[in-house]
Order: sequence, then structure tokens, then C-alpha cells
Amino acid sequence: MGSCPSVKNILVLDLEGKRVAVKYYSDEWPSASSKLAFEKSVFVKTQKTGAKAEEADVVMFDGYIVVYKFIEDLHFFVTGGEEENELILASVLQGFSDAVGILLRNKVDKRTALENLDLIFLCIDEVVDGGIVLETDANVIVEKVSGHGLEGAGSYAEQSVTQAFATAKQHFMRSLLN
Repeated sequence: MGSCPSVKNILVLDLEGKRVAVKYYSDEWPSASSKLAFEKSVFVKTQKTGAKAEEADVVMFDGYIVVYKFIEDLHFFVTGGEEENELILASVLQGFSDAVGILLRNKVDKRTALENLDLIFLCIDEVVDGGIVLETDANVIVEKVSGHGLEGAGSYAEQSVTQAFATAKQHFMRSLLN
């Protein structure tokens, strides 16, 4: 075993199995059509399992381990090779889906996801790079993602406080000038 845990792909699909956000790290699906075929087949396979909402489940599929969970109208998938540890793949899925939930303010649905697609892709990039698992802690992922669009800004929570102080300062200055 001795190698770093790796991921073949991360998928976020809607209720019909259509792409919301996907990222592949393996050349095992060389064409767009092979990727779409894999997504459709894994979607169909997991629909039949009867998994409970918001609980991660594992399935062996075509020589891959697929860990997945359903949240609202989105389906989250993390795929690894058959030699990968299911617990590591499950922690990747949990960290990613929890980070998305925090960033979307617990409104994890297709419309909100599409409106904030940049945050979802930043989450994917913080969790896995080139197939190598980098981070599984949702809070750390959120901290890193929230720092991408803000030069020198602190944590996600601090942004709101900083913004509130800036707004209060502007109102105070206006009231002094009037």
C-alpha cells in the first residue's frame, strides 16, 4: 500500500444524473462521452441502492469504489480505485459535502449550487489536487476557499464582521459629514 490516498473523480450530479460540478483526475475516462457514460451508470447504480438522504454509502462498481451521499436534490460522489480505503474516500466525501454546505449556508440545492459554482470548484480543488487527497476537514477547506477571493482577509466568519465594521464606518462618516 505505501502510497498516498488517491481519488479518480469527484462528481456532483442533479436528480436526473446530469452534471452540476465534476472533476476527473484519471485518464481512465479519456473522452467526454466516456465520462458522461460513467456518470450515468454510477447514477443509475446508486439510485437502486435506496441510500438514506445525507448518509454516505459505498458501492463497488466496475472495479471502482464509489462513496456517495444525497443532499436535497444533489448527489455527491467520490470515486477511488478498488485498492483504496473506503474510510478515506468517505472522509473526502464528508469533508467536501460539509464544506459545500457551510459555504452555501446549508442551502445545498441545485439552484444555489449553480449560483455558487465557483465556490464548489474551489472546494474540489482544496480537497484533491491531481488525484491526491489534500484536506478532509470541512472547516479548513472553508477557510482556504473563503480566502481565495479576498486579498488578506481572515476567516469566513471574520469577513462578515469586517464587512459589518466597514459598513458601520461608512454610515458613521456620512452622519458626521451631514
